[in-house]
Amino acid sequence: MSEPTLAGAPAPDPDENRRQVLYWRLLARLFDPEEQAGLESASLAVIEDIGLPAALLDPGASVDSVVQRHPELAPEFDGLMTPEPDEDGARDRAAEVRRAALASKVLLNVFANPPGTVTAEQLSRWQSDAGWLERALGCRPGELRGGRPAGAGRGVSPTGTGHGGPTPDLGRLIPEIGPELGSIEAGLVRRMRLREVLADPALASRLTPSMSLIEQLLRDKDNLSGVALANAKALIRRYVDEVTEVLRTQVEKATVGDIDRSVPPKRVFRNLDLDRTIWKNLTNWDPEQERLYVDRLYYRHTSRKTTPQRLIVVVDQSGSMVDSMVNCTILASIFAGLPKVDVHLIAYDTQALDLTPWAHDPFETLLRTKLGGGTDGTVAMTLAQPKIAEPRNTVVVWISDFYEWRTDELFESMAAIHRSGAKFIPVGSVTSSGRGSVNPWFREKFKDLGTPVISGHIKKLVHELKTFLT
Repeated sequence: MSEPTLAGAPAPDPDENRRQVLYWRLLARLFDPEEQAGLESASLAVIEDIGLPAALLDPGASVDSVVQRHPELAPEFDGLMTPEPDEDGARDRAAEVRRAALASKVLLNVFANPPGTVTAEQLSRWQSDAGWLERALGCRPGELRGGRPAGAGRGVSPTGTGHGGPTPDLGRLIPEIGPELGSIEAGLVRRMRLREVLADPALASRLTPSMSLIEQLLRDKDNLSGVALANAKALIRRYVDEVTEVLRTQVEKATVGDIDRSVPPKRVFRNLDLDRTIWKNLTNWDPEQERLYVDRLYYRHTSRKTTPQRLIVVVDQSGSMVDSMVNCTILASIFAGLPKVDVHLIAYDTQALDLTPWAHDPFETLLRTKLGGGTDGTVAMTLAQPKIAEPRNTVVVWISDFYEWRTDELFESMAAIHRSGAKFIPVGSVTSSGRGSVNPWFREKFKDLGTPVISGHIKKLVHELKTFLT
């Protein structure tokens, strides 16, 4: 307990004062780019007093550069804003000051961006700093910004301060933090002379693929040529490969049917059941010669009971659905690689495009999309309905915000698919952040139909499809 002052009030806590100084500086720099001399000098004194480098206060220094010069700090950024509560409920005020200094650095680098044209180097630095913020929130770099599906993060305290109680669930903060980071990144990409950067291989090599960058590349691809187009395709390919690897891991956890013992096992060496063969032939053991004579070989059953399934994915490719378009194109290609799954892919805005011939290759599929325009799902329905040959073995996944032009006509045709026996899955968003807007009229209609809209993380859609297709 603090010693009482002459006036009877508790004495000021020096660590609490240091923490307040750092956060006041953080707020001042976020809302006013001009330095406040008093706060700057006081913050420098705090930083030096607790043994941290002054580079944490340098707005021109990235977190990467600070960590390179002071590698001992790197572990402190991981889970920085997800402190474990003290068992006895007490606050470690000295640790809070240190967290405040490190958290302020990350937050300022991510959220305090100067106006004007953005260079490739500035974008690369911001992406790196945003990755450090995501690590501080207990996530993997790129996870909150969308496009790199991953598991949910841990609990997080927005200020990085532990008060001895449970921290809020990160899942409730992602819908706000993730899209905000994505919005900032998209703004930086728009302010960058992207065509000039792509035309210079040295500058293009500094870019890190992200959803915001891929969206801009897909929108502008028809205006690119030569070196710029080649660099744009390379970035899209890198991004597709990264996301594919994550999604494939989720999909491959599914089983592919029960063992079918009605089908004789293939008599090949790789299927030989050595343990069972030895056990069944033990009666042929010759103790004098110390040899086991094998009368019969036994093989493992590998054939599985599977029913051919048809997966029809319909994706709204209007401007508001780019994240879903990219994720679902990749997801469709993964399911297209599974045995006994016949995948069809349709993209639409006011016109529909059957992308089935390229469904196995998300890179080629994305190059054929044209983002933007209005939304008329009836044109996509015209292509989708004839593909439903055996309703009981068909699943139709429809991804859209469902802000449609001909609402009644489209919903009636969707209800007809459901009544036919096919599984109809309406999806409002398939992003990593889990935020998406869905037309409330359609949401209620689907609920009444018994096919509620799936909204949220792409893992929900993966789970639904695995349940039906396996």
